[in-house]
Amino acid sequence: MTEFTRRFVQIEADSFLSLREDRAPLPGAEELLIEVRAAGINRGDLLQRKGLYPPPPDASPIMGLEVSGTVLACGEAVSGWEPGDTVCALTHGGGYASHAIAPQEQCLPVPRACSLEEAAALPEALLTVWHNVFQRAGLKRGERILIHGGASGIGTLAVAICRALGAEVYSTAGTDEKCRRIEALGATRAFNYRQEDFADALEAMDLANSMHVILDMVGGDFIQKNLRVAAPEGRIANIAYLRGFTTEVNFAPMLIKRLTMTGSTLRAQSRQQKARMISEILEHVYEHLDSGAVKPVVDRCFALDEVNEAQAYMESGAHMGKILLLPG
Repeated sequence: MTEFTRRFVQIEADSFLSLREDRAPLPGAEELLIEVRAAGINRGDLLQRKGLYPPPPDASPIMGLEVSGTVLACGEAVSGWEPGDTVCALTHGGGYASHAIAPQEQCLPVPRACSLEEAAALPEALLTVWHNVFQRAGLKRGERILIHGGASGIGTLAVAICRALGAEVYSTAGTDEKCRRIEALGATRAFNYRQEDFADALEAMDLANSMHVILDMVGGDFIQKNLRVAAPEGRIANIAYLRGFTTEVNFAPMLIKRLTMTGSTLRAQSRQQKARMISEILEHVYEHLDSGAVKPVVDRCFALDEVNEAQAYMESGAHMGKILLLPG
């Protein structure tokens, strides 16, 4: 099998990110070696850099959980993929590099309406949205969903997917401009949480106790408000706590309205669980990606040697959608 030289991002002792070179890894029996066109940046990467989200023992120590690119080599047990195919994939780490490994069951075709670069914005958000909103919270056509962090990579894709699959979507974001862009993606209404209380605003719209599903990456003081606006038998899915893991909560509404609260992280789940997500996404979501009805929102692209600036931009919160690294 041909060997390749890989450029990759390394975390230094002072948390500064630098570029290094080594020999690209060879794919295992059921893995693909991908020449990376683009890699998505996720908040988990920032936590890993700070030592707060260590990779599993069997994962690459290199940051990067999703990539798009061209297949260079396939393991002997791979089926359905061959060198030269274009692909987007959920990696087990190692995405901040010119070459990355991905399990075959975590690979997806590039949607017809997406460029190869745009496809790098899909895997992590697709699986996170599908697992939490549809597998765990069971969102159904005709139900209402409230999506916090609607301007994030996950949030923008969640708004578009839920609207395409027949839900009535509401969201929150931190500026009026972001709110208007979220509404253009399909939200009925987006609330600027810095200027208005979303719970008060929903009640003023006669939508008190009406959110069947809530996708929350904010936490903190939003937790009590989620309980307040959730519909009877509502489901709240927590995927992050940007405003804090701890807060004082009155759980009486949870009892009175028979609510379900759940939470998950994607990285810790098994390859079998992720393969099931991929299968269901291909069945239920990909037609909307192929048609362009659902498209990832890409804010900015940075070169691999601009990775420190790229992560600083994510930490600033100024972005709308995904931030990508371009190793080429």
